[in-house]
Amino acid sequence: MAEPATGSGGVVDLRSDTVTRPDPAMRRAMAEAEVGDDVYGEDPTINALQAEVAALFGHEAALFVPSGSMGNQIALKLLVPPGAELLCDADAHVVTFELAAAAVHGQVATRTWTSSGGRFDPAAVAAMIRPPSPHIVPTAAVAVEQTHNMAGGAVQPIGALRTLREITGAAGVALHCDGARIWNAHVATGVPLAEYGALFETLSVCLSKGLGAPVGSLLVSSTERVGQARTLRKRLGGGMRQAGVLAAAGRYALAHNLERIAEDHARARTLAGLVGVDPATVDSNIVTVTVPSAAAVVASARAEGVLVGALGPRIVRCVTHLDVDDTGIERAGRVLAAALGGCRVP
Repeated sequence: MAEPATGSGGVVDLRSDTVTRPDPAMRRAMAEAEVGDDVYGEDPTINALQAEVAALFGHEAALFVPSGSMGNQIALKLLVPPGAELLCDADAHVVTFELAAAAVHGQVATRTWTSSGGRFDPAAVAAMIRPPSPHIVPTAAVAVEQTHNMAGGAVQPIGALRTLREITGAAGVALHCDGARIWNAHVATGVPLAEYGALFETLSVCLSKGLGAPVGSLLVSSTERVGQARTLRKRLGGGMRQAGVLAAAGRYALAHNLERIAEDHARARTLAGLVGVDPATVDSNIVTVTVPSAAAVVASARAEGVLVGALGPRIVRCVTHLDVDDTGIERAGRVLAAALGGCRVP
């Protein structure tokens, strides 16, 4: 397994911000965590984390879950009854990377829009909403991804989100946020987390990406919904016992790693410039490059000790995070520039 790199001699791993590993201080926090049985609601560290995150987003409650996918899917089951539909982006995580879970587990229909650069058009979404009817599938919820992974970490503008909230509210349709990287959006824009939170019935927020915790997400919503979510989590196999050791990592990450996400954004813009991408197009910590063969670039970079990902046959993705420093970014930029050569596609 590749070691995380500081850039001088080891592997530089830019495949995802999920590859980070707990540093010694985070490991100490985990080792010293006070724990209890969370299935009984008795783990004090999990309870503290849930209360903290709920308060950050201005909601009544939160529920710790093993993964962002589970958080998303529990939220969809809360908001969309069987036989109703969810509207979302065609490249949204909930329909691209969650293995049709909404259909398999929730009997939820999905209908998608296509976007420009990952940013939705509120008017276009409004035109898609279907009212209750005995003849057509009714729209129960809309999901928005913040930031948008497949669109290179694009940040959804707060003005568009407010407009969408007005549209969905008037239509009686719920709004869910796949906030796996909402911390990046908050740091990039300065929009308070509570301002984002006020717009959504449910949010799923991840601890194991930009924040650098090893595992875990939280579903954020009302006390009533979170109570229902606890049952759904258990049904899906997500009830954990002395999981405060994981929650302690999340609490440490929130206290120490939130504001430093700005460093990841700066390094992403530096990397973009090194590989011929306009840094002004990089909203957060993801850089994408269009090439004739992503597999060829990935293989060439790997041979030189730089790991990047492919988002399909022609898109190379690089994700900055706390385990790669400035030296690592400079090295990755040199290797990728050589691997890309003259093969970039405008």
